[in-house]
Amino acid sequence: MNRVRSLVGVLVAGTCLTAALPAVALAAPTAPYTILTVDLAEGPSGPITESTVYDGSTETMDAATGAGDQFRITAIRSDRYVRVDAAPPAGQTWHAGQTYPTVRGGRDATQALFDMSSTAGGCARANGSITVSDVAHDVSGALTAFGASYEFHCDGDVVAITGEIRWNSSVDYVAAVTAPAGLNFGTVDVADRVSRTVRVRAVGSVPSTFGAAVVAGTGAGRFEVTEDTCSGRTLAVGAECAVTVRSRATSPGQWRAVLHLPDNSVAGRRAVPLDVSAVRSVVGTYYPMATPTRIMDTRTGNGGVKGKIGAGRKIDLKVAGRDGLPWTGIGAAVLNVTVSGPTANSFVTVYPGGEALPTASTINFAKGWLGSNHATVKLGAGGDVSVYNRNGETDVVIDVIGFYAGDESVMAARGMGAQVQWYEPFRVMDTRTRGVIPAGGEFNAWIDFPRYNPKVKGLILNVTAVSPQKAGFLTVWSGEGPRPNTSTVNYAAGKVVPNLTYVKTMPCPSGSCNGATGAARYRLYTSATTHIVVDLVGVVDDGTEVDGMRFTPMSPTRIVDSRVGQGLPTALGPNAMGKVTAPSAMVTDATQVLAMNVTAVAPTANTVVTVWPADTGRPKPTASNLNPAPGQVVSNGVLGVLGPQDAFHVSNLSGSTHLVADVVGTFQVYAGTAAGSRRSTAKPTVTASGWTPSTS
Repeated sequence: MNRVRSLVGVLVAGTCLTAALPAVALAAPTAPYTILTVDLAEGPSGPITESTVYDGSTETMDAATGAGDQFRITAIRSDRYVRVDAAPPAGQTWHAGQTYPTVRGGRDATQALFDMSSTAGGCARANGSITVSDVAHDVSGALTAFGASYEFHCDGDVVAITGEIRWNSSVDYVAAVTAPAGLNFGTVDVADRVSRTVRVRAVGSVPSTFGAAVVAGTGAGRFEVTEDTCSGRTLAVGAECAVTVRSRATSPGQWRAVLHLPDNSVAGRRAVPLDVSAVRSVVGTYYPMATPTRIMDTRTGNGGVKGKIGAGRKIDLKVAGRDGLPWTGIGAAVLNVTVSGPTANSFVTVYPGGEALPTASTINFAKGWLGSNHATVKLGAGGDVSVYNRNGETDVVIDVIGFYAGDESVMAARGMGAQVQWYEPFRVMDTRTRGVIPAGGEFNAWIDFPRYNPKVKGLILNVTAVSPQKAGFLTVWSGEGPRPNTSTVNYAAGKVVPNLTYVKTMPCPSGSCNGATGAARYRLYTSATTHIVVDLVGVVDDGTEVDGMRFTPMSPTRIVDSRVGQGLPTALGPNAMGKVTAPSAMVTDATQVLAMNVTAVAPTANTVVTVWPADTGRPKPTASNLNPAPGQVVSNGVLGVLGPQDAFHVSNLSGSTHLVADVVGTFQVYAGTAAGSRRSTAKPTVTASGWTPSTS
């Protein structure tokens, strides 16, 4: 609706304008025009809170005139209004084609009055300019038509509100509206890339022409334009285009910028405020147990089941909420799975509760075997895992070492979790150079990373018992408190038995660790006399170190089975090397490591199996992942570091052996701490390592 009144209360004229569109007309308006356009540029300024076009389609346009060319136009929408007051310099009338400097009040012979106000209030002071494009008077000198463009600075704001005014004017104008008026991306993880789209519609009396959209402002680097259907186009009145913007904040903070879309309006551009609150999520970070904790032992009934697990039988084991674990928020549990006293050659598979049994195994064993294997297992929706035995009967023991966060609920109680750094296997301990560790021996071991020590919260180790004198077990833990009632490596006499493990560490106190104060210290125990070899394969940091990785669990997925030509065409012979490329659906540009269970199947000789990144030019490491004996089917957890082509090498030393690899998750560099390169190789340097008998 368009109404015209006298500022002194005398009604001059009235007409009605109606149309439909979110806030503005769909069809091109016809002259004469009565409109008010508002462009806020950087965002709300004083009492004016939105960029829009008021044209009478969804609001009442109320105009009033007074002596001396005083003019007021008010746009009223429901219970809200926006108002403009204008008057020429004292003693003058408006003249088309002239630009006047403006002030909010106290006009004089050189400055016109111009003020904007709304339901929210007004400005205490203001300045700017107004350029008159159309003015008409009747025979009495009363104002009968008015057109102008304006620039308005509220309370000293350096960014101007701009726009157009038409009242009974036939002068064309360019205008466009955006929906939404601003793009708020909400709270997002710095690793996420969230997209938002703004629609732009031409709503003036003549077409709008647009240039290429750009992001400007102090936070411009935290956003990027990914699609722009407006650039280079001239839109007829009522036509639309769109611009899509994606957030790319890589550090926490409240980030703001402005999307600028150049056009042929008075303002010279559309401006859409952008806002994102970037945070560091805990999803995928690691939380160690204070000490490893036993949550299942079918020999004693711990975990709810007492007695061996029979052939083809599945046991559901609750993990969440057990022994200090949170009830919610666990994405995957880090476990050590042990079998004892099996009555037949078989395998056990531990997999997410509620899912179908996968074509994968966690631990493979022969009749009568005692052994263990590392397993990282995604939890089912109910916070549980399923434990399946294929043949015969066997006891199963499961110890939990830690867990990876699956959602943000862990943050409140436990704070930020840890991230993982991979290492090329690096030997940090080998007792064969100093003599066996006697039965019942307990000792401290340490690794010194000087600059990095304060950030080290744990280690990922491949721990191997070499030629034990009788069957027994190794336990590795932080050294805090008494030795836990858990095992890390279970071994038979005379064998070479490795197992991957995560161990929480404590800093070496002053005067210990051969003077390596602050080095990462842990403790080992062996129940039987044996040699022990320890290889460093990863570090658990405090969540702040560059290129830290986070874990994404998945249902166990087989990517290698040389028995059927999957991943590798055939068994590996002596001194043979194969290359395995990760399935494309399994990796992204941020993926660096596959968490795998690798199994050697019936080697023809004592051998060593080693996994390392491909396409890097690096030689095979001296460390090993598996040490199988002839005829064994034996598994170990492996961090399969990928090379630049998403592949890893696997080698066999002696005889020939088939190989199987099941992936249980992936590690990817977290954007919030990434250095920028996909395959960073810069790792904190190990300057010393050692071990001494425990004195506490």
